[in-house]
Amino acid sequence: MLDKLKDLNKLRKAQSEIKKQLEQIYISSEKNDMSVLIRGDKKIERLVVDGEENKELKDFLNVALKEVDKKVEKQMRGQLGDLGIPGL
Repeated sequence: MLDKLKDLNKLRKAQSEIKKQLEQIYISSEKNDMSVLIRGDKKIERLVVDGEENKELKDFLNVALKEVDKKVEKQMRGQLGDLGIPGL
């Protein structure tokens, strides 16, 4: 039992490190009069349309992406639980 808790703790630490690494990755894309800057954790940092930064649209998209992540995480936790991996 103690070994499983240690393994779970290692997994959580690894998850935290991966999250930090993803936050340091940036991708920029431009097309026509639009540009976007996105972090590796799928958070939109900057969204420009027709030369104007569009904070409202950026925030809206970030909320939607966060909801997708929550649904995916919930589904994955259920599948991992079915495999007998507790606490995930």
